[in-house]
Amino acid sequence: MSNLAPPRAYRESAVLSAQPEQLIVMLYDGARRFLGQAAIAMGDGQVELAHRKLRRTEDILLHLREVLDMEQGGEIATRLQSIYLFCQSYLLKARLDRDPAKIDKVSAMLGELRDAWATIEQQR
Repeated sequence: MSNLAPPRAYRESAVLSAQPEQLIVMLYDGARRFLGQAAIAMGDGQVELAHRKLRRTEDILLHLREVLDMEQGGEIATRLQSIYLFCQSYLLKARLDRDPAKIDKVSAMLGELRDAWATIEQQR
């Protein structure tokens, strides 16, 4: 058994037993982790690694958009959708400009959303 097996098993168990709000927080955490890695890679000139990390973040943003309940979520869901779309377009600009600062800006925005969801999770 590898040394990586226990953390992976723990993560899988945490995901399977998590409440919806916890899952959202985990997704934001993952996106921000990938953004941090992408910014470092981009700053170091590792374009392919930066691209892969940005792609992982974009996949998370797409998933977050897809799970929005636009009927029940009303204005909040609409605003979240707009934020996610903005983040995706801004990451494209970061990629084209090779600008890690743009990646950091998206990470900060997602950090604010993450904190809001964490507060909701704690209140349940």
